[in-house]
Amino acid sequence: MPYFVYMIKTLNNFRNKTYVGYTKDINLRLNKHNNNKGAKSTKGYHWELIYKKRFKKKEEAMSYEYKLKNDRKKRSSILNKHNDKRN
Repeated sequence: MPYFVYMIKTLNNFRNKTYVGYTKDINLRLNKHNNNKGAKSTKGYHWELIYKKRFKKKEEAMSYEYKLKNDRKKRSSILNKHNDKRN
């Protein structure tokens, strides 16, 4: 079963915030974030998926998640690409 690394951002009526995680089921995970059952830092906000990348192994997904969480330039680039598509 594949794993996904994903990046979500708050909807426009919230403070501009992003979150990176990994999961087997993106739709279920996004639903949990939006219903205050996700990570502690995501509670109280509504989220939209802006990026996902597929991996065959959990270890690969976890490694990439760690790198993406700590790479502010890459996260900013993903966010800017998403914002450009919307405008």
